[in-house]
Amino acid sequence: MDLHHIRRGTGRPLLLVHGIGGSWRSWDTLIDALAAEREVIAVDLPGHGDTPKLPGENSIGTFADALTSFLTRHKLLGTDAVGSSLGARLVLELARRGGVLGAVVSLNPGGFWQGWEIPVFYHSVAVSQKLVTALQPVMPALAGSAVGRTVLLPQFSAHPWAVDAPQAMEEMRTFAHTPVFAELLDQLAHGEVQKGAPRGSIPGPLVIGWGRQDRVCLPSQSKLALQKFPDARLYWFDSCGHFPQWDQPEEATRLILAATGGHPFTDADIAQHPSKKAASPGLPKAAVVGAALAVLAGIWVVAARRKSGR
Repeated sequence: MDLHHIRRGTGRPLLLVHGIGGSWRSWDTLIDALAAEREVIAVDLPGHGDTPKLPGENSIGTFADALTSFLTRHKLLGTDAVGSSLGARLVLELARRGGVLGAVVSLNPGGFWQGWEIPVFYHSVAVSQKLVTALQPVMPALAGSAVGRTVLLPQFSAHPWAVDAPQAMEEMRTFAHTPVFAELLDQLAHGEVQKGAPRGSIPGPLVIGWGRQDRVCLPSQSKLALQKFPDARLYWFDSCGHFPQWDQPEEATRLILAATGGHPFTDADIAQHPSKKAASPGLPKAAVVGAALAVLAGIWVVAARRKSGR
């Protein structure tokens, strides 16, 4: 099975791998900037976007196999790669296997939770997905307003009101309509534990980027990630949640191009002076109450429609 994908730009290939419930459009905030210097190949993982689901198990192992087959089929073995969340764990797994990827940038990788963090991750994401699914009829209105995004996206963004509205609507749409979401989420939380790679076993550059305000993959989990991948260099995104491509797209672009470009760089080179995000709408009590009522109204509308359709 091939993976649906898009190609943009010219130059040395660069693979982009999105997270759970996403698609290649999860990279819309920085794909053009990357394509100005590289040939970007952005895939839809199995059961996501326009790629059909796998006939058997959907897990980290089978997705890694599918990506390896894709790269082999398109003569892209050894290409540089960037992953986000689930995709970040996948590119680490492929780096661990060896002979598949070149330079790797892993942004906020999943799979390094332990103990109480596992049920918190699983249930919080499962509830978010169910809520987003229930709210699809009113999602354009919610995702289209700063207050609505503030209510919808605080788990994923450090400043959700500033997330690009079309990007938020697209992500909430695919989040709700990914047929393998439940199975894959269970595999992520309760499936095979991520294996590590001994020091010196990964020859290419390996950078793990982490948002300091990540509420999905907690920043403290970076310690275990570095223990399992001691060849990795850790880069911190300030004022950033789970998706650097949302909260700090320019900084994420600089990190990706520098890490995969083969040239020395410092953290200061990458951070520079991040552009100011749009100010919070202030979230006065009336706005918060109004947004909460909008969410509840959406749930009530959906429930009423389902009841009347019985």
